[in-house]
Amino acid sequence: MSTDAVPATTSTDEYLAKRTLRSGSAGWLLLAGLGVSYVISGDYSGWNFGLAEGGFGGLLIATVLIAAMYFAMVLGMAELSAALPAAGGGYTFARRALGPWGGFATGTAILLEYAIAPAAIATFIGAYVESLNLFGITDGWWVYLAVYALFIGIHLAGVGEALKAMFVITAIALVGLVVFAVAAWGRFETANLTDIPVSADALGASEFLPSGVFGIWAAVPFAIWFFLAVEGVPLAAEEAREPEKNVPKGIIISMSVLLVTGAAVLVLSTGALGAEALSGSGNPLVEALGDGGTAKAVNYIGLAGLVASFFSIVYAYSRQTFALSRAGYLPTGLSVTNRRKAPILALIVPGIAGFVLSLTGAGAMLLNMAVFGAAVSYVLMMVSHIVLRVREPRMRRPYRTPGGVVTTGFALVVACAAVVATFLVDPVAAAWTLAAFVAFLLYFALYSRRRLVANSPDEEFAVLARAEQELE
Repeated sequence: MSTDAVPATTSTDEYLAKRTLRSGSAGWLLLAGLGVSYVISGDYSGWNFGLAEGGFGGLLIATVLIAAMYFAMVLGMAELSAALPAAGGGYTFARRALGPWGGFATGTAILLEYAIAPAAIATFIGAYVESLNLFGITDGWWVYLAVYALFIGIHLAGVGEALKAMFVITAIALVGLVVFAVAAWGRFETANLTDIPVSADALGASEFLPSGVFGIWAAVPFAIWFFLAVEGVPLAAEEAREPEKNVPKGIIISMSVLLVTGAAVLVLSTGALGAEALSGSGNPLVEALGDGGTAKAVNYIGLAGLVASFFSIVYAYSRQTFALSRAGYLPTGLSVTNRRKAPILALIVPGIAGFVLSLTGAGAMLLNMAVFGAAVSYVLMMVSHIVLRVREPRMRRPYRTPGGVVTTGFALVVACAAVVATFLVDPVAAAWTLAAFVAFLLYFALYSRRRLVANSPDEEFAVLARAEQELE
């Protein structure tokens, strides 16, 4: 490694001084709120497209399997985030375990997930705004532009302000889910769960599994939408108080909340409206409640849920971009912070890319693209946990994963299946994301791998690990 990325006239200390985040901004409660806000839009829209792939039974089984994978993965990441608290999150873990190539590949997969997911959410926000007939808007691109400009602007004001705003919006969205659950219970009919016609030629097809066994696998990417991005909590490690204690606590609590909300939404909304009618809806919770004041209230609050996830994932992609840039994997200008310690270009540049993608209006396709990046990162992060447990058993671990490598090994197997599932559902979307992933790797191979910043926190973790191994 070299420090070629640092200008010859600039010391490493000066270089890093221009690339620092504000520490001590979040305790466990804000971190748990951040984890929920990453994901809560997935309760309000997107997951229901999985009904078209596998019916209620297929999506239910896929969701149970994916929920178990996420919980196992979160336990693994709790250990890694306590041991290696840095803004790089999964990239930092993989850099320590798998070297520069593994670290950059993981960071790139995470960045693709977080850069594309807001574009998908923006299209769902557009659908909610149009259904409310707000401001007479009938063309979504104005909405997409407004949310990107507004929320990137708020993030530029500083992390403390942004996290507090996210927490309030997320609390409102959770209240909306409670209101929905109470109203949907009164409309629930068991027959609605299985009203999709059974496919005559599908293996194992039944009323419960109208698309057969294969439908379970095809529904996996949409089940992931219930939990997508909760793994981003460790990205706040450098800005958290006592990250060794608060980051594991925050991510585990947020995952526990999401298990409850995801189960309630899947069962109650499908039972209220019917699987067939719900399978193509842009605002499924609202349609499940029909017309009336409660539906309109949930529509407005659902908009808050979508905004919460959009807002928080903008935070996530900026921190992942910041960490990769600070270490020299991406152009170093992307990690410069302003006087409020917010990474300016790390917020703006991926936001422009996401806005362009949102103009396609293809929410389901963008969802699948984000899931592909996420699933690849999950594979690499679980491999990292296993490698570090085997290779560095004496590494300081303030929190240890229950079950150890058995727990993360299970998550690894399911994550591998999820990568394949993205190609089954939308091979074009998965192929485009894979092409972007390969392009990033080529950039690293041909340019940035010789320009890493040795004294950046993530690179120093790796250097210290090698020194400890040599001493042993």
